[in-house]
Amino acid sequence: MAELAARAKAAARVLSTADTETKNHALLLAAGQLEQDRDDLLDANRADVDAAIASGMSATLVDRLRLTDSRLAGMAGGLRKVAGLADPVGEIAEGWVVPSGLRISRVRVPLGVVAIVYESRPNVTSDAAGLCLKSGNAAFLRGSSSALASNLAIAAAMRDAYEKAGLPGDALVLVSDTSHAAAAEFMKLRGSIDCLIPRGGPGLIASILENATVPYVIDGDGNCHVYVDASADLDTARRIVVNAKTQRPSVCNAAESLVVHRSVAAQLLPPLAGDLADVELVGDEAAQAILGPDRIGKATESDYSTEYLELKMSVKVVDSLDEAIAHVNDTGSGHSEAIVTSDLNAADRFCAEVDAAAVLVNASTRFVDGEEFGFGAEIGISTQKLHARGPMGLRQLTTTKYVVRGEGQVRGEGIC
Repeated sequence: MAELAARAKAAARVLSTADTETKNHALLLAAGQLEQDRDDLLDANRADVDAAIASGMSATLVDRLRLTDSRLAGMAGGLRKVAGLADPVGEIAEGWVVPSGLRISRVRVPLGVVAIVYESRPNVTSDAAGLCLKSGNAAFLRGSSSALASNLAIAAAMRDAYEKAGLPGDALVLVSDTSHAAAAEFMKLRGSIDCLIPRGGPGLIASILENATVPYVIDGDGNCHVYVDASADLDTARRIVVNAKTQRPSVCNAAESLVVHRSVAAQLLPPLAGDLADVELVGDEAAQAILGPDRIGKATESDYSTEYLELKMSVKVVDSLDEAIAHVNDTGSGHSEAIVTSDLNAADRFCAEVDAAAVLVNASTRFVDGEEFGFGAEIGISTQKLHARGPMGLRQLTTTKYVVRGEGQVRGEGIC
């Protein structure tokens, strides 16, 4: 593991000074290589999927694992989009002159070695590697055992493309040892890893908190809410809730909880329950009184704080905007929260008072995504508040350093 980390660190030094044209050329070659190797990639993924199904993996997780022609095309397209984005490295974030005549600027620079631990989804391999390359970082990746064949095939294709572009193949280093012991060792490579980003469920996050001795950014749970306010257009609310819950329920920006103002609950919930015919609903007494126990089960307190990642949703009826905000803040995971309303004051209060990485007004939580935000792709969605919060694109994979230019100035005596 230490040898792999040393290789990534050596590559990071080269990447930190690589010019934009070379990085873009490498990304375009990598996109083409993924398409050229399509059959090999899908064969490798098919082996992973067959093994996962045989092991009894849930349908939700199998969906995360599976590659298709369209998903593979999306991976290649994502690399091309990243190639077309502005390069943040070398960007002057701000600059000023101080009374001594020194000219000070704050310049964006790569983080160095960005390590990602992730579960199931092989598209993360290409997304993470591409974003790291464009931002001048080496990608040090450790995927799950269930996606190992897929990840190895994707990494091999991209490493080949990087070398053709004149960059080190070790700009992408993939750990093939997927044991728990190797994962724990990976998280402790202080001095080699500059930033660790976990992408996975509560078990992975708990492991990071217990084992990691390197700086990390938490990509946490997505217990996302949609609150339908008293003034909401109910047809709009129905479209947003259905999209947020069912368009792809296995991802972190899918809605898990519906919060409804009491004044519109009786009008909204029956037709919405029909729209969500395939979704298991659990709710409070007010929701049960409207829909009946045959359609909606009784929610426990833990139901309101659960990221289901499947076709299940909690329902809470509230008497006020204050109660809705309190419920969202008490049970949410700080990911993405939405309000449907025609009241500008209610929208402004929700945006100001809800504590989350992203808040949305009259839009589905599914839009909280790096590609949808114009980042090309994302390396994760941070639910913490230091360094980065929300979808992490190129700029979130850089830090800054101060460059100070003078003309022979020295500091006077007696000054601390």
